[in-house]
Amino acid sequence: MEKKSQSIVKRLKSGGTLLLLLLTSVSYANHILIPMDDRQSNHLKAYGIAYSVLKDGLDLDWLLNYRGGSYLIKYVSTIEKECRVRGVSYEVISDAKAANIITQIAVPEVNMDAVKLHKAARIAVYSPIKIGPATFEYNDAVLLALKYAEIPFEVVYDQEILDGDLSKYDWLHLHHEDFTGQFGRNLRRMSHEDIQAQEDIAKKFGYAKVSQMKLAVAKRIKEFCAGGGYLFAMCSGAETFDIALAAEGVDIVDSQFDGDGIEPGAQSKLDFSQTFAFENFELQLENGYGGMWFSDINASLGSYGFGDSENVFTLFDFSAKWDVIPSMLVQNHEFQIREFSGQTSAFTKKTVKSNVLVMGQSKSSDRYLYGEIGVGQWTFYGGHDPEGRRGGHRMGTDLNLYPHSPGYRLILNNILFPSAKKKKRKT
Repeated sequence: MEKKSQSIVKRLKSGGTLLLLLLTSVSYANHILIPMDDRQSNHLKAYGIAYSVLKDGLDLDWLLNYRGGSYLIKYVSTIEKECRVRGVSYEVISDAKAANIITQIAVPEVNMDAVKLHKAARIAVYSPIKIGPATFEYNDAVLLALKYAEIPFEVVYDQEILDGDLSKYDWLHLHHEDFTGQFGRNLRRMSHEDIQAQEDIAKKFGYAKVSQMKLAVAKRIKEFCAGGGYLFAMCSGAETFDIALAAEGVDIVDSQFDGDGIEPGAQSKLDFSQTFAFENFELQLENGYGGMWFSDINASLGSYGFGDSENVFTLFDFSAKWDVIPSMLVQNHEFQIREFSGQTSAFTKKTVKSNVLVMGQSKSSDRYLYGEIGVGQWTFYGGHDPEGRRGGHRMGTDLNLYPHSPGYRLILNNILFPSAKKKKRKT
C-alpha cells in the first residue's frame, strides 16, 4: 500500500512538473517579433500582417530603426498562423526578451524608438478604374502594393469625392492623375471612353469644363487633408495636384483639350500660396515631348521613360526619438534606392517649398517629400513604379518577384503611418 501511494505521488509530481513546464513555456512565449531586416522572407506581406493586426482591434509596437523597422505584437496564435500562411518571417519571444528590446530601444543615445500603432486606417484609392476598365491604370504602384500585401481598400473617383464621400476614409492615395484637366496632356494616354466619362461627370455636377471639375476635386481633397486626413500622391498626381491649386481661376488648358485657348499671362497669375509642396514653377505650355510635360516641377524633363537606371536616391537618417514622423516614413532595410522613372520621375529642388521636409533625394532632385496642412499630413513620392523597367510601364509589376522592394516599402510605410498617435516633429 505504501509503495502504491509513493507511485501515485511520483506520478503527480511528474505530471505537475510537465504542467509547470508547459505553463512556463507559454508564459515565456508572449510576443511575436516580425523582423524587417535582411532576415525577413517577405517584407511587403509583413505590412499586411501588421495591418490585419490593427484591423482586428489589437495594438502593435513599430520598432523604429530596430532591425529595419520591426513589429512587436502580443502573442496570438492566429497571428502566428497567418504569418506562416503568408510566408512572413517571425520569431516567438518571451515577455522578458520583449521587455529587453524595449529597454534597449529606450536608451537615449540609441537612434531607435517604439511607436504604438492603434486603429487601422480606412483606405481609399483615387483611380479611374472606378468608372471603367482603364487598363493602363491597373499598374498603379499603390494598387499593386495593397493587393500584394492583402490590405483592404476602396476605390473612389471624381463623383465620390464631389459627393462628399471622403469623410468615410482616413487615408487617400492619388493615382497618376492629371488634375489640370488636360487628360495627361496626351490624348493617346486615355481612351475615348475615359475622356467621355470625365466629361460626363463634369456635366453632371454643372461644370463647363473637365479642368473646372478637376479643380473642384483637388480643393475637396485639400479640405480632406487640412481637416485631418492623410494624403499620399505619386508621379504626375503630385505635380498636377499643386498646379491645379495654383491655377484656380486661370485658364492654362490649350484649345485641343477644352475648345478655347490658354489665358494670356497665365504663368504670372499662378497663386503659389495655395499649393502643398511646390512654388515658383514654370508651366510647360508648349506641346513638347508629345505633350507629356506639365511644368518644371518635373526634374525628368526630356528624359521620360522607364529606364534601367543604376542611379540611386538616398533616404535621410532622422532621429527616431525626436523626428518620429519622418522616421516612420523612411523605415527600410536599405537606404539607397534605385531610381525609377515616370511621367513625373522626381521633383526639381528649386521648386520645393522651404517648409517641406525632404526625406529622400538624389544629387540632382528630390524624390520623397512630407508636409502638413491644417491638422492633416501628406507625402509626395516621385516616379511611377519602384520596380518598373524599360518597356514595362503598361504592365503591372509582379511583386512576387520583388518581395523585398525598398521602393515599395516607402509606399507601405505610409499605410501604417496614420495608425500612430501623432507626435510633432521637434527639429
